[in-house]
Amino acid sequence: MGLIELRVADAHLIFTDRHGGVSSGPFASANLSSSVGDDPERVAENRRRVGARLGGAFVDPDRWFRLRQVHGRAVAVADGPGDGGAPEADAAVTVRADRPLCVLTADCAPVALVAGGAVGAVHAGWRGLRDGVVEAAVGALLELARPPVAAVVGPCIHAERYAFGADDLKVLAAQLGPEVRARTADGRPALDLRAGVRTALTRAGVTDVTDVDVCTAASADHFSFRQEGDTGRQALLVVRRP
Repeated sequence: MGLIELRVADAHLIFTDRHGGVSSGPFASANLSSSVGDDPERVAENRRRVGARLGGAFVDPDRWFRLRQVHGRAVAVADGPGDGGAPEADAAVTVRADRPLCVLTADCAPVALVAGGAVGAVHAGWRGLRDGVVEAAVGALLELARPPVAAVVGPCIHAERYAFGADDLKVLAAQLGPEVRARTADGRPALDLRAGVRTALTRAGVTDVTDVDVCTAASADHFSFRQEGDTGRQALLVVRRP
């Protein structure tokens, strides 16, 4: 499964794939990140092509509200007419119907949040989970919107391919519960990132959770940092429909 398009309540959301761009080498072909070493002109063309492919509110990539992701817990609010530069944050929320939110991933979990009158987008890796980015994003969304909140977890690395250090796994298990402990396909200790995201969502009061169930490390359609090292990034794009 490559590109995934869903409509949830009054939101339209897309999980992009790696196909249809002009980048080469490890970034082939539709890398959307300008911070991984790819040619900026190719990244700009990839964004243009993805926008044209998606159409509608996503057609102009200059309208995408992008972030400088740092694996933290900060949440940006997209409420102005322009970017004003990409803020340093790992989640964003908005009530605007004309501002697609964008987070980039290549194994971390992209999480779309939808509530009455607002949407959110979250980049959730293990550090973000540890620091509470999911809960922070749900809290910021509910300052703008009416509950309940629905969540969609996009393509991310699955436990079978996510060998994880014992010390960090111990910390996350103490914080998020034993469900995050898993084993890789060859028996090594692993982090179940999706279980951690579900636990964080549940603790934030979100029980309506859809998981698209795609492993980036096993998918030929997606970039995977764990599988490839130097690689590109795909996007979660979510917009509130008027």
